[in-house]
Amino acid sequence: MAFYDGVFKALGLSDWCGAEASSAPMSMADLLAQSSGEETKGEFFPFPSLDNLNESCAGIIQSRDVTKGIEEGFLAAKPMLKSILDPITQPLSWLLDGALWTFAATPWFIMVPILLAISYYASRSVGVTVFVAFSIFLLGLVDHYDVAMQTLSIIFVCTGISVMLGVPIGIAMSKSDRLQRSVVPVLDLLQTLPTFVYLIPLIFLFSVTESKLYGIAIILYAIVPVVRLTDLGIRLVDQDVIEAANAFGMNSRQKLLGVELPLALPNIMAGINQTIMMSLAMVVIASLVSAPGLGVNVLRGIRNLELGVGIVAGIGIVLLAVILDRVSKAALSRADMTRIKH
Repeated sequence: MAFYDGVFKALGLSDWCGAEASSAPMSMADLLAQSSGEETKGEFFPFPSLDNLNESCAGIIQSRDVTKGIEEGFLAAKPMLKSILDPITQPLSWLLDGALWTFAATPWFIMVPILLAISYYASRSVGVTVFVAFSIFLLGLVDHYDVAMQTLSIIFVCTGISVMLGVPIGIAMSKSDRLQRSVVPVLDLLQTLPTFVYLIPLIFLFSVTESKLYGIAIILYAIVPVVRLTDLGIRLVDQDVIEAANAFGMNSRQKLLGVELPLALPNIMAGINQTIMMSLAMVVIASLVSAPGLGVNVLRGIRNLELGVGIVAGIGIVLLAVILDRVSKAALSRADMTRIKH
């Protein structure tokens, strides 16, 4: 790094540059390169990264020092975070474990009619209900009924919590521009963060044997659409309608329940549809951290190169996705028709 050697000499920093070298552990790639005696040929004017500058001036930290600092900071904060988050998130573990036990303990000849009744109640469509019955029959035919029910139970719990938290947050955002400006960057972060990144801090905070580990990851990933579309739906309510409600002397609660939410229902239902789909997508990835269900078979197919196992589990996930999508979209169509009639 002759170029930066000259720069530090010209700036009179040669004495400072003789400081102690990095104490952070070397990466595996660096260790292998060092043990093999390989030397990288430097460019005349390399990018001034920390590692390049450190080669000319030991007083400058390396990128591995930054990594070590972040890790040590997180581990130092872990006891405090765990003591705060454990009691708050414990009910999520109970709900997930309870749902998994209920779906597993209920005989198929009771569970299937219940699921079909829910499908018909939500969609009011015989065709959709028949498709749900056919899909469940196919899953059972290839002995994937149990794992499909595990996946479905997780989706029910995580989607339910996402809706219960997301709709009130969306309503609050629609009533306050300041709150909206504060929450939108958080939603942007949650929406753009790669799915695997959600799991990294959670693995260090919670044990992989705890259901809330994957439950929190699914909820954080899936809650964004229902929050955004609830906020959007209420903000899109025609102001003339709001003025008419004001003229009738409605208070804020009456306007919200009697005017704004019914008119915003199609948007909210669209948000719930997207939340369901995102929950299903994250359940598969969460199988990496002990989430049961179809995702485990997909992971097994990848790890053990069992092509048939992976494909059958993938088809099962597709069937579940289509079931949930068709039922929720049929419910959305009903909401649209109800709004038009009124």
